[in-house]
Amino acid sequence: MESKTPAQSRTTMTDMVLPSETNALQNLFGGELLARMDRAASIAAGRHSRRITVTASVNHVAFNLAIPLGSVVTVEAAVSRAYNTSMEVYIDVWIEDRYNGKKTKANEAIYTFVAVDETGKPTEVPELRPETELEQIRYEGALRRKQLSLVLAGKMKPDDATELKALFTKN
Repeated sequence: MESKTPAQSRTTMTDMVLPSETNALQNLFGGELLARMDRAASIAAGRHSRRITVTASVNHVAFNLAIPLGSVVTVEAAVSRAYNTSMEVYIDVWIEDRYNGKKTKANEAIYTFVAVDETGKPTEVPELRPETELEQIRYEGALRRKQLSLVLAGKMKPDDATELKALFTKN
């Protein structure tokens, strides 16, 4: 199976915040944003694996800025690391100023997807080959995030989480 780059999975979805999608403060519902991020991430994971993909976990979400009614919102998703059957997808959310076109990063998230066959059985995915400095940073961080998740779930011994442990020990 030939490796792929994050660019090959990159997915960009742009939409406007409508009144039916806002809370009492006239900002985009968090759940609506989660759904938009899930759709973009699912497409990115599918582009990488060329398989059906299912959301395995939402590992991190940061709601840093409220997204007001009428905002133009862009959700960008790309695979940041691929494992045997799973993929970490990093998602950036941008708000575009309607008057000057300036984009501001509003939120980010990290989801994990698993590729499955037609019967729902997990199936192998291609390796990921990061190209840019940001892709490399996200790629390396993904392994530490996975190790932390496994340690917290009791599926990995802390001593075996070598990349994670390296953050806290001196050489």
